[in-house]
Amino acid sequence: MALHVIWPAPDQAGADSRLAEILNGTLEGREIVLHRRAEELNGLRGERLLFALPLGETGTNLEGVRILARLRREPDLLAGCTAGLVVDGASPLYTKSAAAELTLAANLAGCAFLGRPLVEGAGNLANFRVQAANLGTDLMGAYRAAARELAARLEGERSLERETPELLVLHASSHHTSNTVALWEQTRERLGQDFICTEIGLRNGTLYDCSGCPYTMCLHFGERGGCFYGGLMQEEVYPAVRRCDGLVMLCPNYNDALSANLTACINRLTALFRQTRFYDKALFAVVVSGYSGGDIVARQLISALNMNKSFYLPGRFALMETANDPGGALKLPGIQERLDAFAQNIRDTLFAR
Repeated sequence: MALHVIWPAPDQAGADSRLAEILNGTLEGREIVLHRRAEELNGLRGERLLFALPLGETGTNLEGVRILARLRREPDLLAGCTAGLVVDGASPLYTKSAAAELTLAANLAGCAFLGRPLVEGAGNLANFRVQAANLGTDLMGAYRAAARELAARLEGERSLERETPELLVLHASSHHTSNTVALWEQTRERLGQDFICTEIGLRNGTLYDCSGCPYTMCLHFGERGGCFYGGLMQEEVYPAVRRCDGLVMLCPNYNDALSANLTACINRLTALFRQTRFYDKALFAVVVSGYSGGDIVARQLISALNMNKSFYLPGRFALMETANDPGGALKLPGIQERLDAFAQNIRDTLFAR
């Protein structure tokens, strides 16, 4: 199967020279199909994609914006595709935010993303210092190695299907008033008895945030399956994460951000992540905003759990709705059909037929 490389031309000549060097080494010996313009993104259903986005000094790419616009206009454009990304910028800023924006747009167009799908060449490549030290190479060498590893994983076949999948559902909301929980309860009913669902509430002072232990201390406790701060995360969340095939995050929009307890939970997953990867676990989400901004929360989940913590991102991973009054989400026009589609997406991703 050919690897389709979506590589929009940069705004300034030569602004993608470093990216070109990385791609030349990564793609050597591979069958590729190159796409440079938004108009060329046709007939890609079911293909493996590598987005290569040069951002230059300003963090912008006008042809990349045109690609973004087409993804947002055509919700089935990349149905069945699986992708990774290499994003390169001359500034230490913008690469991660541009990657998350592109990933969400492609995901809403039906594209899945590998766990840890992003290779990020930011500024002077200081973000590769740890990898370079571990590999015994320089920063550019670590960048090349990361891109090659991503391409190899992208070409590999992967199935998440299970006979009886287990879902871990994390929330920090009241069952009595939460629109987010109400939408999940409707989704769970649609899944029926084919799934095992473990729900854990993270409310009422049950969770301490990560305090940034030294790397060696975090690694020490992680290798033993725990965390220095113990508590609910070590006793319930860690074992449930290890068991689950899919993680469902129930995320009301708090000031255009994840709630404090859900953020703390993600931060505390670092100790577990030190000794295992989550490539074979799918990420889903229910995001409810009172007024707007659901896409901001979805991008936070992508950055934190897909790009950082390595959860697999299925196409259309999130149900995003806008509702304010308690119970309002279940009265939205067309919500039953969207719930049907969301539940079916979970089933199609994880349930072995």
